[in-house]
Amino acid sequence: MEAFLVIQGSCCGTVRFQLKREPSVMGTCHCSRCRKAGASTIVFVKKEDLIWLQGRDKVTLYRPNAPYKHGRCFCKDCGTSLGEILSDEDSFPIAANALDTTLTSKVQFHEFVSEKPDWYEICDDAPQSDGHPS
Repeated sequence: MEAFLVIQGSCCGTVRFQLKREPSVMGTCHCSRCRKAGASTIVFVKKEDLIWLQGRDKVTLYRPNAPYKHGRCFCKDCGTSLGEILSDEDSFPIAANALDTTLTSKVQFHEFVSEKPDWYEICDDAPQSDGHPS
């Protein structure tokens, strides 16, 4: 059996999951919705790499009003933001703050920088865009 890196993820302990491999992309969204959800740095994972250990039934989905289309998942017990962890897509973003294992990935893009608050300074050289990167 081939060994693989296991990345642990959780909230307060109610929700626990693993990723079979390191996420493919990490980025930071500076839009007001992501900032207020407490999950502006996201990682993209493949559905096949996500292993639920416990608490999937404790994850709830907030569905936004139009024009927004992406829902936000969070723990019903503690409110930890989990990104789109219940997505049925092949690849989806989850909140980097929910990962417990140290990653080698670094932020590869900044999106919606036009909505970034003045008090926050971007301190890396990752590409920046006013919307989703093209």
